[in-house]
Amino acid sequence: MLDYKRQPKKILAETLTMMTSAFALVAALAWNEAIKSLIEDLVPKEGNNILSLFIYALVVTVLVVIITSRLAKLKVRLEEQAEEKKP
Repeated sequence: MLDYKRQPKKILAETLTMMTSAFALVAALAWNEAIKSLIEDLVPKEGNNILSLFIYALVVTVLVVIITSRLAKLKVRLEEQAEEKKP
């Protein structure tokens, strides 16, 4: 059975999650452009299209792996702290 009193809180929580995801997407798109511009400046102009795309993909992959692994460790630490605080 649905608990109608809790529904507004669930809706608010989901809305906040979606808004956070939207802001993260905006930030990711900004970094996307910044990294692309940096690589275009660093790689020689002649025939740099394919090379710059591979460099860009490599840089983004490395950043994503590092950031995700650190976030996963942080999540584990926070969950452990939450478990310690439970009575």
